[in-house]
Amino acid sequence: MIADILKNRDLYTAISPRLKTALEYIAKTDFSTMEPGRYELDGANLFVLVQAYDSLVKEQGKWECHRKYIDIQYIAEGIEQIGFTNIDDMKVTTEYNPEKDVAFLSGDGDYVTLKKGSYGIFFPEDAHQPKIAPGDIPAAVKKVVIKVKVD
Repeated sequence: MIADILKNRDLYTAISPRLKTALEYIAKTDFSTMEPGRYELDGANLFVLVQAYDSLVKEQGKWECHRKYIDIQYIAEGIEQIGFTNIDDMKVTTEYNPEKDVAFLSGDGDYVTLKKGSYGIFFPEDAHQPKIAPGDIPAAVKKVVIKVKVD
């Protein structure tokens, strides 16, 4: 798991060409007027999910992991916490669904606070619990999730 701010994106572009494309896309795009939805960058290899929601109290959050995609979760507006831990430290509660590329888990982990202009990168071995309200006070968040296919 990586958590950082946009100006440091060049530190991670050597990980993969798709990750580089995704981080450059975030840096060049004004998400303030972009409607929630799915936007294609390179078909199933690289796509964008723009989301708008109210954050959740921790007890309402769901731990998840993916096998086919790396998640870049960029906060365009608002603030949220995202839980993270290695999948080996979790218990599977809903088996992996290959069509949706997700398994749901239970357990505990650490949390990072992401605010406007910051992002987290979650790899297949990273369980994560997005959408959590800091201080348990839900608030509006606009988030951009870029799904980066693992080679």
